[in-house]
Amino acid sequence: MSAIVAKHRTERRLELPDFCSAPTVLAVVLIVVLTAIVLTLAHQSEKLALWLDLARTALLMLWIGLGCAALLCLLRRPLARLPLTTASALALLSVIAVVAGISAAALWVGRSNFTGPLAGALMFPANPVKFMVANMATGAIIGALTLRYFYVLGEWRRNVELQARARVHALQARIRPHFLYNSLNTIAALTRSDPARAEEAVQDLADLFRANLNERRGNITLKEELEVARIYQRVEQARLGARLHVIWDVTDLPMRAQVPSLLMQPLLENAIYHGIEPRLSGGVITVSGALDGDTIGLTVRNPLPDEDHTAHRGNRIALANIRERMELMYPGRASVEAGRSGDEFIVRLRFPYIEDGTRAAL
Repeated sequence: MSAIVAKHRTERRLELPDFCSAPTVLAVVLIVVLTAIVLTLAHQSEKLALWLDLARTALLMLWIGLGCAALLCLLRRPLARLPLTTASALALLSVIAVVAGISAAALWVGRSNFTGPLAGALMFPANPVKFMVANMATGAIIGALTLRYFYVLGEWRRNVELQARARVHALQARIRPHFLYNSLNTIAALTRSDPARAEEAVQDLADLFRANLNERRGNITLKEELEVARIYQRVEQARLGARLHVIWDVTDLPMRAQVPSLLMQPLLENAIYHGIEPRLSGGVITVSGALDGDTIGLTVRNPLPDEDHTAHRGNRIALANIRERMELMYPGRASVEAGRSGDEFIVRLRFPYIEDGTRAAL
C-alpha cells in the first residue's frame, strides 16, 4: 500500500491554466485591476491623490499581470513535465523575476527623459530600494497563493475524475451480473431451439462486453455509443422477444459528436428493467434526439409498470453516474432530467455539440 501511495505522489504535477487563452488573460486583467483598487483604497489617500495612486498602481500591476501570464504561457508545458516541487519553485521564481524586471523598468522610465520632473515625482517612487523590495515581496506572496490555488484546483479535478472513473467501474460491475445471467440463460435456451440465433446472441454479447470492459474508452463518438446501445437491445430482444420494441429516432443527430462512454446503454437498461420487464404485455421504448443549434438533445421514454405489478426498485446509480460524467466533460453546460410524465418515465439529456474536443463549426 505504501508503495502505491509513494508512486501516486511522484506522479503529481503542477497544473497551470492555459495563460495563452483569451478567457484566462481576461481573468488575469480583472484580478490585477481589483487588486489595484484594494491596494489603493488601503492607502487612504486624499481624493486627488487617490485617483493618481489608482492609475499608477493599476498600470504597474497590469504590466506585471500580463508579463507573468505571457511567461507562464511559454513555461506551461515544460513545467508540466517537472516534479511538483521543482515546477512550483520555478513558477514562483518566474513570477518574482517578472515583478522585479517590470519594477526596474518603471524606475528607469521615471528617471529618464521620457517623463518630466513633475510627472516623475508624482508617478514614481522616491525610494527605489523600498519600491523594489515591496513589489517583489508582494509578488512572491500573491504568486505563492495563486500557485497553491492552482494545485488545490488540480487535485480537486483529479479527485473528481477518479471518483467518476470509480463510479463507471461500479456501474459496469452492477450491469454485468443480472444482465449476464439472463443473457446466458437465453443463449442456453436458443441453442436447442434456434442455434443460428444463439450464435448471433453470443457474438452480440461478446461485442457488448468488449466495448464495456475497454479501459481506454473515455469519450467516444455518438455513433459508437448508439451502436453499443443497439447491441444491448439485440441481446435483450433475444430474451424478451415481442414484449420489447424500441423505436430509434436519431437520424438527425451529429454522429461525430463526442460523448462520455457508457451513456445510452444504462438508460436503455433502466428503461427495459423498470419499464418493460414488469409489464406482462411488454411495451415500447422510444429513443429520440435532435440538434438544436449547438446543443444535442437526447430523450429516452419507457412505459410505467402495470398498476397491479410490483415495480423493480431503482437506486438511480446510472442517472447519478451520467450526471457526474457529463458535468465533468461539459462543465455547467449539460443537464440530465428524469421523471414521470403521464404514463411514461422520461429521461432527457442536453449537452453541447463537440467534435474532437472542440466546438463543431455549424
